[in-house]
Amino acid sequence: MNTEASSASLIEIEHDAYRVPGVVLLTMNRPDAFNALSEGLLDEMQSALAQIAASDARVVVIAGAGRAFCAGHDLKEMRAAPSLAYYQRLFARCTKLMMTIQRMPQPVIARVQGIATAAGCQLVAMCDLAVAADCARFAVSGVNLGLFCATPSVPLSRNLSRKAALDMLLTGEFIDAAEAKQQGLVNRVVPADALDAELARLAATICAKPVEAVSAGKGLFYRQLEMGIEAAYQLAGQTMACNMMDDAALEGVQAFIDKRAPDWKR
Repeated sequence: MNTEASSASLIEIEHDAYRVPGVVLLTMNRPDAFNALSEGLLDEMQSALAQIAASDARVVVIAGAGRAFCAGHDLKEMRAAPSLAYYQRLFARCTKLMMTIQRMPQPVIARVQGIATAAGCQLVAMCDLAVAADCARFAVSGVNLGLFCATPSVPLSRNLSRKAALDMLLTGEFIDAAEAKQQGLVNRVVPADALDAELARLAATICAKPVEAVSAGKGLFYRQLEMGIEAAYQLAGQTMACNMMDDAALEGVQAFIDKRAPDWKR
């Protein structure tokens, strides 16, 4: 039994966050451990995201309490009982969480106010969008400990150029928020005191769009990335044709023709 998970909540959940209906703020709550991904935290986050995915939530924001966003896996926990079978289970559990983020219908935004290292940087890269404070820093520093950050390399190589991703992976060096934006790891960088206002604006903008278009679009985006171009076009065309039959799309197009604001039923 995980005593950590039973003694305190490792995830805090706020609905209608930033005073925006439909926005769920999920905060990792291990500030003294820099929100390291312990087994208990992984389990609570997996459970929370699975419930949110099946709800009528519109946008999810993942944050970290305290000074750090997330410092990666809990190394003390990992070292306590080393065995190949244990490490295989641990990384499979982490992979399941990362894929849950990609597969859920709601857009997921990382709120990065401090360091994001190793699996914490992986978490930023797996989120659909990321907004960072200008003081945030990012690294995949496992190589400094003799451990190549193999699982973080998967989303990094799908967000950054190959050379930029390998630079981070092979050196273990930090990059700042400005470089993270330039390299494609985060979308927006703002002063720390403007971070929540920027997240509120971004979340509200997404929530104002029809849920059918957003959820179908997110699903299509990731599926087509793994296809050849011809198959991607076929899937995109089918998705767009089905989307066009939604009431929201029909109303949106008619509103454009009529030169009026659309009246979407949510």
